[in-house]
Amino acid sequence: MQSELLKGTLQTIVLKLLSENGKMYGYEMTKKVKELTKGQFELTEGALYPTLHKLEAQGNLTAETVQIGKRLRKYYRLTESGEKETAAKISELEAFILGLQQIIQPKIA
Repeated sequence: MQSELLKGTLQTIVLKLLSENGKMYGYEMTKKVKELTKGQFELTEGALYPTLHKLEAQGNLTAETVQIGKRLRKYYRLTESGEKETAAKISELEAFILGLQQIIQPKIA
């Protein structure tokens, strides 16, 4: 499922992954999302890396490059403001989902 909906929640997904896993590199994030959603969501590099760079520029992430054998791997980690942003984004998304549920399935909500 590659859609505008996924793109709209990508920052929240990245922040949540990092809040639960400490530090991660990009490919690891794509694998984790695919695993957690049983293949329903697939993050593309074209969507993920601009999101990571934007979150880093906003001060929500720090990046550390580590040499693994002959390869360089860039690990991302939440900053203190990134932890606060994660809580705010999750709260915002939960409220949005509840509102959406009231529209789509009013009897359940």
